[in-house]
Amino acid sequence: MNDLHQMAHDARVAAWTLAASDIAQRNAALLAMAEELEASKNDIFAANQIDLVQAEQDQLAAPLLARLKFADEKLAAVTAGLRALADLPDPIGQTTISRELTEGLKMYRVTCPIGVIGVIFESRPDALVQIASLALKSGNTVLLKGGREALNTNRVLCQALRTAAEKVGLPADFAQLLETREDVAAMLKEDELIDLIIPRGSNAFVRYIMDNSRIPVLGHADGICHVYVDKAADLNMAVNIAVDSKTQNVAVCNAMETLLVHRDVASAYLPKLLPALEAKNVKVLGDEATQAIIPVLPATDEDWATEYLDYTLSIRVVDSLDTAIDHINRYGSGHTDCIVSTDEAAAQAFLTRVDSAGVYHNVSTRFADGFVYGFGAEVGIATGKIHARGPMGLEGLTTYKYKLLGSGQLMAEMKNGTRHYTHVLLNEDCPL
Repeated sequence: MNDLHQMAHDARVAAWTLAASDIAQRNAALLAMAEELEASKNDIFAANQIDLVQAEQDQLAAPLLARLKFADEKLAAVTAGLRALADLPDPIGQTTISRELTEGLKMYRVTCPIGVIGVIFESRPDALVQIASLALKSGNTVLLKGGREALNTNRVLCQALRTAAEKVGLPADFAQLLETREDVAAMLKEDELIDLIIPRGSNAFVRYIMDNSRIPVLGHADGICHVYVDKAADLNMAVNIAVDSKTQNVAVCNAMETLLVHRDVASAYLPKLLPALEAKNVKVLGDEATQAIIPVLPATDEDWATEYLDYTLSIRVVDSLDTAIDHINRYGSGHTDCIVSTDEAAAQAFLTRVDSAGVYHNVSTRFADGFVYGFGAEVGIATGKIHARGPMGLEGLTTYKYKLLGSGQLMAEMKNGTRHYTHVLLNEDCPL
């Protein structure tokens, strides 16, 4: 087991350096990371092959194997992401409020890094690069724990990122890799050195982390996403959106898991949809109303609350928009949900009343992504409501501090009436 206390201490020291670094140096590190990954591609692919062989021996499901694979396409994607991230503005040092409190005394609210963050994520090596690069750009250090299936790949990737940071004069310990469950258990005890834990996984896993640490936890839980086909839907559009939402990549948190169809269009829509799903080898489950229209296996209440991450889809026929919204708010995970409809009033009701981080109208749920949103990448998609919600990019990895710049003002002057509050809003950046 790693010495987690020492790792957390080293991360804290590195965080002080990063917080004081300038944006040019952090951007140089991101560009150096892209180059280092490209130069290390043979080592990365060889390590990944070891992980893939072991995963196949362990009979990992095909969609999860696809997520684990790190080859030319993913390397190109992560290096493009690093270069795009370098082009984004500096997320720290931004003045969000400026106000004169009294004559000669100004208050500024300025963004700053959170500090040391622990992130526990799934067996997807490209996630390591995304998380670490976002942390560095936002001035944070990160302790990374990926799925055990990707351990060999993650080792090589993390070392490449550390090497690149050192080349431009930043601390390698901005990113450190945890390798075992025991490491995670030890990390959860470091509440004096670690500022935030971000677990990505099931609701039960996030709850376990919350119950076993005093460190604040920002959960990125299940992606039980829905598409609702309204009675006023364009049915051809609805077929295309449903197929893309389900099958474009089944092993991701923004894939659709349940399809809701208004009863008025179910008989026309479902027979159009089924062949398109069957062409993608999707196993379809349905409620009784669905089974009466198309030949599918029965769905249970458990299916409505299941994130399949596979080629399985549950379908329910609903009587109204209200029923669809109630179903989503009951069984959904607060991730991403879509209505397909030409009725703007229905769309507005759906987008207002569905209690999810992403609410979409006439578009695939697969667009729920930090890179797609222009955030450069994402640490994950937060399904809670505090601090960060939805794709969590650079902004979500910052907090803020209040800077007061004065010239000898005293509270006694405010109390005795020789000085008065002005509370004048300013439109200026903090000079310090």
